[in-house]
Amino acid sequence: MLELTRIRESKDQIAEALKVRNIDADADLAKVIALDEERRATQHQMDTELQELNSLSKEIGELFKSGKAADASELKDKTAALKENSGKLKTKLQEIEDAINEILYRIPNVPNPLVPKGNSDQDNEIVAEHGLKPTLYSGAVPHWELIKDYNLIDFELGVKITGAGFPVYRGKGARLQRALINFFLDEAIKAGYEEVIPPHLVNADSGFGTGQLPDKEGQMYHCTEDNLYLIPTAEVPITNIYRNVVLKDTDFPIKNVGYTPCFRREAGSWGSHVRGLNRLHQFDKVEIVQLSHPDKSYDTLTEMVNHVKGLLDKLELPYRVARLCGGDLGFTSALTYDMEVFSAAQERWLEVSSISNFETFQANRLKLRFKEGSDKPKLAHTLNGSALALPRIMAAILENNQTENGINIPKVLVPYTGFDKIN
Repeated sequence: MLELTRIRESKDQIAEALKVRNIDADADLAKVIALDEERRATQHQMDTELQELNSLSKEIGELFKSGKAADASELKDKTAALKENSGKLKTKLQEIEDAINEILYRIPNVPNPLVPKGNSDQDNEIVAEHGLKPTLYSGAVPHWELIKDYNLIDFELGVKITGAGFPVYRGKGARLQRALINFFLDEAIKAGYEEVIPPHLVNADSGFGTGQLPDKEGQMYHCTEDNLYLIPTAEVPITNIYRNVVLKDTDFPIKNVGYTPCFRREAGSWGSHVRGLNRLHQFDKVEIVQLSHPDKSYDTLTEMVNHVKGLLDKLELPYRVARLCGGDLGFTSALTYDMEVFSAAQERWLEVSSISNFETFQANRLKLRFKEGSDKPKLAHTLNGSALALPRIMAAILENNQTENGINIPKVLVPYTGFDKIN
């Protein structure tokens, strides 16, 4: 959520920057400023009347002590009117604050100047490409055929148990999945991340804190009876560890990693591009989260991108790095880099990670602040990234490493799987 002080001080610059997202926010920003002026005037009036009320209360007490009950009674009538009006002002103040928040909730984060203009993922900027695309043998097939041929994942059984988009991993498929999870966790721990195992359900305050609510409410599974949400990513519970926390500047950087299943309704998703593991309602992901000093958050973003690149290098997967354009940028992000691996059998790039800097957008919702010496608390910067999301990594590994005699396992995973080939 954008800060009111920032909007007051830089309204025109914010409006211009949001045009990169193809959003005309002039009216909303002007309305916020007008409402904030009304809020401040109302607050001043309420404070003045409360001050007068306190002064009169003391005077009434003195009059009663002096035996001037009649004079005290006259002042009591005046205090009653002030109390009634203060109550009205308090109600008005809450209504104004609610109106301000309603507008702020629908204004996305201000994009970083590096964010290119564009309307969709077709306009994202490719900033790097690594590795060679494999040449497959003539009988190569996509992963949804391989998993049936080698009995690695059973989609039909998932439909029986739950529904479409909830696969059952079996045998070497399950072991490969577990190997990837442990590999990603171990690499993050080596890089200085503290592992946490968070809850898989969160309350509404947590969803609001990281920006899933109210923006993405329709994409989350909601347990209505308890008003809890199944997490769409570990980012939500991990980042919310620090909700309503005041840190010291010496605490930075704070680095957490967590493995969780992720649950997404993916409403409206269909077509051949979401076949097999390409899009699921439940999938596994290892997430890295960092809290950073504002002066260092973009260095942190580069560090996190390099960490994910290192994972893909070790898995020997060809990949490219895309800087998301304004039209494809997430609601809460100021700058995002997507990592895409090349799927040889599908002959297309598959997104496997998004690494984002949210600057103060999430921290303002979370009330996540830090202190430097005796200075007033400031908002921290939050960042997160997939390191990595497993379904499309699994798909690329299976497709890119298939041979006529089986599927080779990347060397770095063999100590985790206990086998070097699926046949």
